Amino acid sequence: MPKGKVKFFDEKKGFGFIAGDDGQEVYLPETSVPLGVRLRAGTRVEYGIGDTRRGPAALQVTVIEKQKSLAAANRRSAEDMVPLIEDLIKILDHASTSLRRGRYPEGGARIAQALRALAEDFDVSSY
Repeated sequence: MPKGKVKFFDEKKGFGFIAGDDGQEVYLPETSVPLGVRLRAGTRVEYGIGDTRRGPAALQVTVIEKQKSLAAANRRSAEDMVPLIEDLIKILDHASTSLRRGRYPEGGARIAQALRALAEDFDVSSY
């Protein structure tokens, strides 16, 4: 099976491209990515190739090694995370109160953004 690195993958659009070790660029549809796997640029993968009307497409993608993101080198220390977690707990407590009253809290997009950033810090710490 050919190997390469993920050139980019956009989860919202549902596709990306792989730069193969042989120099060939291969289309990467979302349907070829295993459930629960998040691909980032630089992740080493192994894949099968199928021909489509648009050219070669990756099939049955398998992650060989996870690429450490730049955030891994710059992640917050555990001590720095404590006040962030405590503040987030307060924000979520306020949000749950609003939800119990039958309305969504103001600033829902910012709450989601904070949760994603925190999740990224936790995800990076597993590398």
